[in-house]
Amino acid sequence: MAFEELLNDPVIQKYLHELVGPTGMPVAAAPPDGEVTDEELAEELGLELNDVRRALFILYENDLASYRRLRDEDSGWLTYLWTFEYDSIPEQLESEMHRLLDALNERKQYEQDNEFYLCGQCQLRFEFGEAMEFGFECPQCGSQLETMENSRLVDAMERRIEELREELNITDETDADEVTDA
Repeated sequence: MAFEELLNDPVIQKYLHELVGPTGMPVAAAPPDGEVTDEELAEELGLELNDVRRALFILYENDLASYRRLRDEDSGWLTYLWTFEYDSIPEQLESEMHRLLDALNERKQYEQDNEFYLCGQCQLRFEFGEAMEFGFECPQCGSQLETMENSRLVDAMERRIEELREELNITDETDADEVTDA
């Protein structure tokens, strides 16, 4: 997929924005053809050099940019020539979706396996064991703790899990385990 196609995809735009933030987004959204220096990017985009370097480093840490160093024979200065490598973005997004799916499944299990109590005043939530230790009174304000119904939360997680499974084309639990273990 070409840079232009990738950058027109709202999901990929959001992914890049989450990585580099608003100040780094002009750098991420303006990949040059071929190599470029951080100084050239800063000048071309009208940005502070430190903001450009920060964005480039974040892209590099996420395997979306690479560099090669050149040493100036006369001055000994190092010049970094940056190349953007956005071909792996779709795979990285899929990997993030699998991590999210795993985390949601774990959280849903936690919510189903535990009984919770809530302080109506402070809105603090406690597991049964904690609530029992405090005599079912809020340690913050002393209010009586009430049983918390979390079925709406579990239902919302189940809906999001199902959406992710559909997006990832996972048909049953064994497929999910195989895909996430890979």
